Amino acid sequence: MSKSHNKKRNVGILYEQLLRKISSALVDKDQQTAERTVSILKKHFKPGTQLYREFRVFNALVKTKVSSESLACRILDEAKKAARDHDPIRLRAEKSALIKEINYKLTDPKFYHQRVRDYRSYATIQQMMNCWRRPDDEVDIRRLSQYENSTVEWLMADHEPRGLAEQRDPDVNVLTVKIMTEKFNGKYGAVLNEDQGEIIRRYALSEVAKDDSEFISYLDGVKNKTLASLQKYARLCENRVLNEKMAPVIDKIRSFNTSTVDDDSLAKFLLLSKLGQELRGKKNE
Repeated sequence: MSKSHNKKRNVGILYEQLLRKISSALVDKDQQTAERTVSILKKHFKPGTQLYREFRVFNALVKTKVSSESLACRILDEAKKAARDHDPIRLRAEKSALIKEINYKLTDPKFYHQRVRDYRSYATIQQMMNCWRRPDDEVDIRRLSQYENSTVEWLMADHEPRGLAEQRDPDVNVLTVKIMTEKFNGKYGAVLNEDQGEIIRRYALSEVAKDDSEFISYLDGVKNKTLASLQKYARLCENRVLNEKMAPVIDKIRSFNTSTVDDDSLAKFLLLSKLGQELRGKKNE
């Protein structure tokens, strides 16, 4: 029979709660706690550990979205193979070490009570992975089937990204967005639209996770989308003077470097996002 879910040993929930702890510490200007939590995150989720390997599989199941049931089932099969390749004894020891360090170094009685969005799906995915690693004679087939069916439905579900205004609840995205929004409003005096809020949210999370690969890919998409809108507008525009001025603007946008992520380059992409939104607005007028 499958054991009840222990959220303290859910790799996805632990990771999200560590991110939230970093963000809340930054909001409270508690640099020491923020740095201590970052240190815990980097130490226990580093490549080569069983915890990191489990998190990669877990995160792939959480983040991947597909349009067909057959593809979702193939993804599930690959995830099952990867999960069964984990060393369950080392994984359990590594989770115990992580929990111990959280308890002793953070000493926050509310740490494990931090709300995680999509908690139910996180719990289902962790329990499913736990079942995959058990000996066949210890697995509750009926319950495992329920976990797998729910995960297939999750992979096929349409999860719309939340806009800035929608994120008014106590989770890491709100806290990090609050920091970055105040920072950029103060520096540039901008009133952020929803697209700009999404850029800042992704930037803030890449800063916390110390991994900007997904954010760089997102900026490439913003750049290409805006270029396409601008070029389409230029083809339809009958103003000769405006068209002459548009060519150097297009060349300038093409030269934007997405490989270097800092405050100044982020400001350029916030303006680029605003331009793209205005162009799309003109197209719909």
